[in-house]
Amino acid sequence: MEVAVKNKVAVIGAGNVGASAALYVAQRGLADVTLIDIVEGMPQGKALDMRQTTPLWHTGGSIEGANDLAAVKGANVVIMTAGFPRKPGMSRTDLLKANMDIIRPAAEAVKMHAPEAYVVVVTNPLDVMTWLFWKTTGFPKNRVMGMAGILDSTRFRTFIAMELGVSGGDVSAMVLGGHGDSMVPLPRYTTVGGVPISELIPAKRIEEIVQRTRDGGAEIVKLLKTGSAYYAPAMSAVDMAAAILTDQKRLVPCSVLLEGEYGLKDLFVGVPVIIGGRGVEKIIEMKLDQGELDALHKSGKEVASSIAELSSVGV
Repeated sequence: MEVAVKNKVAVIGAGNVGASAALYVAQRGLADVTLIDIVEGMPQGKALDMRQTTPLWHTGGSIEGANDLAAVKGANVVIMTAGFPRKPGMSRTDLLKANMDIIRPAAEAVKMHAPEAYVVVVTNPLDVMTWLFWKTTGFPKNRVMGMAGILDSTRFRTFIAMELGVSGGDVSAMVLGGHGDSMVPLPRYTTVGGVPISELIPAKRIEEIVQRTRDGGAEIVKLLKTGSAYYAPAMSAVDMAAAILTDQKRLVPCSVLLEGEYGLKDLFVGVPVIIGGRGVEKIIEMKLDQGELDALHKSGKEVASSIAELSSVGV
């Protein structure tokens, strides 16, 4: 009798984002999950707590915790969430250096123990850390991607849905560029049930919603005071993992390696792609007007500048 082989997702980092991602994967019944963190007992405790909820979901599956990065072995998809948040008084270079020291050993472990895995990076600064993960592993560009675009787009969709009092599921939106202040929401490509938002919301109000989208993470940090967003980032990463594991052929914005597309080269930045069973299967080159293209290039320059900073501290 043939035995079905179940997928495995390894989540590196058992903080709020990582633990939430592990929970969402398990709830969906997408794969067995291994939650990995250097803090002894923490990933094991969270995994055991989650495992005790599985009888209530009727999805089955295994959830386990580990402290050794070698536990990524056999993973089809790795979700990389471990990293330091930027703290008061911390420069961008300080954050880059701190998270570089987390990304590199994780990437080396994935290269050694899960050489066929697809990787979804969530660690900030996202576009630069995705570049570093790709550079360290030497994986093909279709197997390493950053999570920013789906998160930024779902925030844009949420704010539009709140404005109109409609289901967020009926809102289609596209946000390009780096994950940060220079992101590029595209109202021109944003619709509700196929109706352009320009026909539903005044232009000035659209501009305000665009700005709220750019400030989406900061707004949550301000409200929480001692933390940052994790439910939406985690779900966005799992959405990407699901697209790979179930070969969904989703057309979504993700941070991927560009090699001349949109006039950008040798950096990761958010653009529309098709994600399926072979990871990033195609980059879609949308027709942007000059203002949109200029904004995307400005965002790309910021990412390139951060990559140059990494190079100055030893990459």
